[in-house]
Amino acid sequence: MSTTDFAALSGLELMRWVQKERPTDIPSIGRLLGMRFDEVDHGRIVVSLDTRPDFANPLGTVHGGIAATLLDSAMGCAVHTTLPAGVGYTTLELKVNYIRAARTDGQTLTAEGTVIHAGRRTATAEGKVLDEQGKLIAHATTTCLILGPNG
Repeated sequence: MSTTDFAALSGLELMRWVQKERPTDIPSIGRLLGMRFDEVDHGRIVVSLDTRPDFANPLGTVHGGIAATLLDSAMGCAVHTTLPAGVGYTTLELKVNYIRAARTDGQTLTAEGTVIHAGRRTATAEGKVLDEQGKLIAHATTTCLILGPNG
């Protein structure tokens, strides 16, 4: 298990640590789904994963919850990059538009999250998921509640 003091890191520092270290010993949704942090910048995150048959809905395509989770992660982590050490966030609202189905055969899905507004109490962000051909799978917006050092 890591000995890094996560509370002492700014959101940007934490996301860059995750990108660099790719921890496998810390339980997370990212580990469960096989997410990779491809790009980490202030106010912007790019994450990706490779689809697999376990992601299938009853129709045999990638379940919409996978795209929603990718979007929630990319947008939320983008918000996190704007926060100082000891300050967190939680998703208040997530609005997803699904455009087309994705295959479960190992194709890479890439999500980009970008902060639109980072305020003292709330932040908003937008995101999109693309397949390997650059085709839009889904896009979304979110509102996050900013949580001070004492929650």
